[in-house]
Amino acid sequence: MTDFQQQPQPYYPPRPPYDPTQPVSTEPGTTIWPSGGQVPPPTVTPPPAPAAAAPLPHRRARRGVGLLAAVAIAAAVIGGGTATLVQQLTADTAPAANGVSGTNVSASSKGTVSGVAQAVSPSIVEISATGSSGKSTGSGVIITGDGEIVTNNHVISGASSIGVQLSDGRTYQAKVVGTDPDKDLALIKLEGASGLKAATLGDSDQVKVGDEVVAIGSPEGLTGTVTSGIVSALDRDVTVAKDDGQDQQQPQYDPRQGWPFEFGGQEFNGDTGSSKTTYKALQTDASLNPGNSGGALINMDGEIIGINSAMYAPSSSNGSSAGSVGLGFAIPVNTLKADLDGLRDGGSN
Repeated sequence: MTDFQQQPQPYYPPRPPYDPTQPVSTEPGTTIWPSGGQVPPPTVTPPPAPAAAAPLPHRRARRGVGLLAAVAIAAAVIGGGTATLVQQLTADTAPAANGVSGTNVSASSKGTVSGVAQAVSPSIVEISATGSSGKSTGSGVIITGDGEIVTNNHVISGASSIGVQLSDGRTYQAKVVGTDPDKDLALIKLEGASGLKAATLGDSDQVKVGDEVVAIGSPEGLTGTVTSGIVSALDRDVTVAKDDGQDQQQPQYDPRQGWPFEFGGQEFNGDTGSSKTTYKALQTDASLNPGNSGGALINMDGEIIGINSAMYAPSSSNGSSAGSVGLGFAIPVNTLKADLDGLRDGGSN
């Protein structure tokens, strides 16, 4: 043999200067390879998955509450921006509030005087009635889109012409459809009107003493005046004159001094005469003044609960009216609803 053949064969590739490390076994199904050398990827054998259990409803609810609570805590630290986000999240989980049809108060403004005023003011009008005894100003409530308007009988009684101004400044002429002097109610109709915003008539039987209310009308010709207060009493017996000037023994009234009425055996704002009628009224401390007659008394959902009809204004030292002292009266809307068909048929005209 040659020398080449006598030399031992080299090992290829060369052996490392140390013995290869051995894997360390832990619990069954898991193998851990020590660091160093060429380490193959870990081999993990997952244990068998347990049978899926049905989710418990209360756990999901807790998670939602916990999430909202966590966001609320973060909002308190970060400030108003996150607080708004919390409100949005909670609002998304709450049922949507249904608005009131007709005179609709938005969900964000519901229960506020400004929200009620914004929703209902387009349905309240100013009425100018001209007759033999002069010109008087009152208010009215639109109840149909084509211009049916409810007001007090004493506002339009004896009028030869009736002008109506809407909240947006448009003016119309109106005709009397029907009157009911016994209830001090009247129905008039605008000529050539359409697309008007009609008010929503509520339920006066649900009204309670202490309920917040808003009054809208045109006192002293100040169109769209808004006042607020509460219902201070129910079922007040209020007596008013039926017709202006139809009873020859009845004096001619200056409409700017308010419509006379009786309550508790006393006369207010002048002599009611011999032709008069009594009705059950809602009493309110919302400020009413001459010109509010025929306007609306409204609950905080934007529903009409009464037609304003009388107010007590004590005389000042010079004999003129001293203005409202928080004793106003309104015809309950359920009285109007029960009488509406009769008014549309002409009433007791």
